[in-house]
Amino acid sequence: MTPEELSLAISACLKDAVAAGEIGLSASALPDDVRVERPKNRDHGDWATNIALQLSKQAGTNPREFATILSARLKTIDGVSAVEIAGPGFLNITVDAAAAGALAKAIVEAGPEYGTNTALAGHVVNMEFVSANPTGPLHIGHTRWAALGDAIARVLRASGAEVTAEYYINDAGTQMNTFAQSVYNRLHGLPVPDGGYPGQYIADLGHEVLSEHPGIRELTEVAAIPVIRAAAYQAQMKDIQDTLADFGVKFDVFFSEQELHDAGAIGSAVARLREQGHVFDDGGAVWLRTTDFGDDKDRVMIRANGEPTYFAADAAYYLSKKDRGYTEKIYLLGADHHGYINRLKAIAAAAGDDPEVNIEVLIGQLVSVNGAKLSKRAGNIIELKDLIDWLGKDAVRYSLARFPADSPLTLDPDLLKKHSNENPVFYVQYAHARTRGAARNAVAAGVDRSAFEASLLDHATENELLSYLGSYPSIVAKAAELREPHRIARHLEVIAGAYHRWYDACRIAPMGDEAVTDVNRTRLWLNDATSQVLANGLDLLGVSAPERM
Repeated sequence: MTPEELSLAISACLKDAVAAGEIGLSASALPDDVRVERPKNRDHGDWATNIALQLSKQAGTNPREFATILSARLKTIDGVSAVEIAGPGFLNITVDAAAAGALAKAIVEAGPEYGTNTALAGHVVNMEFVSANPTGPLHIGHTRWAALGDAIARVLRASGAEVTAEYYINDAGTQMNTFAQSVYNRLHGLPVPDGGYPGQYIADLGHEVLSEHPGIRELTEVAAIPVIRAAAYQAQMKDIQDTLADFGVKFDVFFSEQELHDAGAIGSAVARLREQGHVFDDGGAVWLRTTDFGDDKDRVMIRANGEPTYFAADAAYYLSKKDRGYTEKIYLLGADHHGYINRLKAIAAAAGDDPEVNIEVLIGQLVSVNGAKLSKRAGNIIELKDLIDWLGKDAVRYSLARFPADSPLTLDPDLLKKHSNENPVFYVQYAHARTRGAARNAVAAGVDRSAFEASLLDHATENELLSYLGSYPSIVAKAAELREPHRIARHLEVIAGAYHRWYDACRIAPMGDEAVTDVNRTRLWLNDATSQVLANGLDLLGVSAPERM
């Protein structure tokens, strides 16, 4: 019996009790879903629900009386062996071994779909993250949101949301001119311009420009700069995209800020917001009255000299997302962007959206790595590609995924390189590899999945393992709801621990000349169910599930 099946059974009992007049509620007052959770103390049963506490006031009765009525019906459900009322009205439910064990077969049959749900079905989400300037390589400052952003997108999709992962290319403005001037100066042996970009990568870009345009040095500076800007930009974006691909991060859309400007979207955004009544003119500049929506001050959109601000581009970009049909826009920003929250929400409100529904801004705190060296190419940063080469994609991604985004984080490379249980990513990956090794050994010993008898999974370690496997779908749903993939990582570690304890206590393959029995065959189902859940969870984190280690 899966938690979802138990939830449906409790809902059916509620409806029957209402129809019989035992509970003073209308059918419309009943919730669509009844939440079941693991009790903290497993002596209190396999599952618990507080539905009686939730509905008793509406029903005009006290929680324990409500729980008593519901308990009587729950006891008649096939697979439920006991129901106890605890405290003010909690229901603790114990399922029999056959009902609990049936989950193993259900997981294997569901395969990669196990854990997916429809909690966010109908949600159309644009999620923007990383969005590094195309003036240099990705570095450690971009690493956290690259890993977490991709994991959040995967988790949202697993919960039924339609998600577009988007990278906003800041390819307009003075930084691009400075970038082009830096490459030009390096090509001509000149010093780095004021505020320019140093590093070997600028020289490398110069070589790429020269390869594509052999006569670039013969052009005047005025003629050469636009050519250099375009070619160096394309080369740097390719480097960024290649690094993201190596990190296992896929974007559906790379959106150009320059295209907003070229399409007249800035002026259009100002006009649309003016029509909404939130734009005013003062001192020759054009302003958006963001203080009406909780911002600490109004924001300039067009300067007195006629030049648009970055804020104006932000407004145009938000409206672009709205026009493209994204009812929900999630922005994942770095720690130095905390001040953007109110102004972005003000843009949403000025555009006629609900800032509590249509926009969400998540801030990620800084991450550092002990002993990391500055990039030889860039000189003043720690490049993401160097971290991948040094520690490995899986180690970096898993380590970043297992902590909340709003907590500062320092990674320990010595720990991440250890092949021991101290290393969380090794611990979980090894558990998966062990399940695959156990399956291979079982097959070699003549064990297959030709039989399944759920009631045979009655050992204490089997009950524990099944309970954690059963909790996995609700963990995924909660991770999606809260945008917290670390919940999945931590749960995988719990499953890994339970699997190791089970493996040590219960043999899958028979010993010596012992005959293969249905116990062996049924345990192979449980082994493979564990393997599937570990693989599914690791995939949501963008981490591989190795067959061997």
